[in-house]
Amino acid sequence: MEINVYHCPLCDYRGELLSFRGRPYAQCPNCLSLERHRFQYQILQKVLHEKNTQLMHALHFAPEPGLKAFFGHRFAKYVTADIEMPEVDINVDIQSLPFLDETFDFVFASHVLEHIPDDRKALSEIRRILKPHGMAILPVPIVGATTIEYPMPDPLQDNHVRAPGLDYYDRYADYFSSCQFYSSEEVEVECQPFVFIGESYQHPLRVDAHKMKDIIPVCYR
Repeated sequence: MEINVYHCPLCDYRGELLSFRGRPYAQCPNCLSLERHRFQYQILQKVLHEKNTQLMHALHFAPEPGLKAFFGHRFAKYVTADIEMPEVDINVDIQSLPFLDETFDFVFASHVLEHIPDDRKALSEIRRILKPHGMAILPVPIVGATTIEYPMPDPLQDNHVRAPGLDYYDRYADYFSSCQFYSSEEVEVECQPFVFIGESYQHPLRVDAHKMKDIIPVCYR
């Protein structure tokens, strides 16, 4: 059996990755990071490299353990938030945030907006609490060419209220002055930032017979 050795940049593990929900080479056995977390970590290193994060205030929705550790000691103020998760700093609804205008320099919400009924209200709130020239990183799982809205949360899709398509990020232009997009193909292959899929799964982000890439939008107020 072929063994594929990868590097997890979140915890410095080197070795074989585990399958997760049928996706091979997906999960780090040490820190449990997935493809998107390793990809996001690489991009975060790039976009924050020249920022003086010790002077910045950050808000992190639905905090992932590995990225929480990464953010925790980098910002002057770091706040974790979620509508119901325990062990966050504040339980809030992203559609109606209790923060004053222009409170944060940085907002991170990964795979959150596909769960939010009024995602445009959430985007408006994120923009409101961002300082001028602030940065928001808001990736969602792209599953097709065109976004499909559901009449109610789908329990078979982790209660998603929509299936985001390639066109989903178009709506960000209504709330942010600019967005820069990064692809899995721009980071080290050794960290395994791709989602391995079956040959029968047709996807607009497919890069070869075995895998598809991911996209991260970095939005600026």
